[in-house]
Amino acid sequence: MENLYKTTDELKAELIELKQEFHYLRDLKNIDDDKREQLTQELVNVYKEIAIQNEEKGKRAAELIIANLELDFQTEEKKKRAAELLVANIELAFQTVEKAKRAAELILANKELSFQNQEKEKRIAELAKTKNKLEQINSQYQTRELKIIELKEEINKLLADAGGAEKYVI
Repeated sequence: MENLYKTTDELKAELIELKQEFHYLRDLKNIDDDKREQLTQELVNVYKEIAIQNEEKGKRAAELIIANLELDFQTEEKKKRAAELLVANIELAFQTVEKAKRAAELILANKELSFQNQEKEKRIAELAKTKNKLEQINSQYQTRELKIIELKEEINKLLADAGGAEKYVI
């Protein structure tokens, strides 16, 4: 298991060492065939180990490629969302400006209405004064008319007492 964590270069260096050792040992005349077989088996095992590690590295590289593709996709989606949010923020800013304009228009309209209401109040006060004057004048005219009617009745009575005809039709 310890060999699983060695790098390819380390394994190659180890392989070279083993080859050199193998050649050295093969050249020696006093080495027996069992030892030679053992070294050959060790060399085969090292090759297998390197092959397994290379296969694992290939799998890991494929996983990383897939992960990078997923990250690229997510990045693109985030860019799209950021663009959508930018458009939404611009729209909100525009709406805020429009609301501010509308608020300013309403303030002006409110001031105009307040001014008109003040003018109406003034006009109502003027009309109330005029009404009071007219009522006072009307009351004076009514009093005068009643006095005239009394005078006409008195004249008609005096004429009737004097034997004459009534002069006013009341």
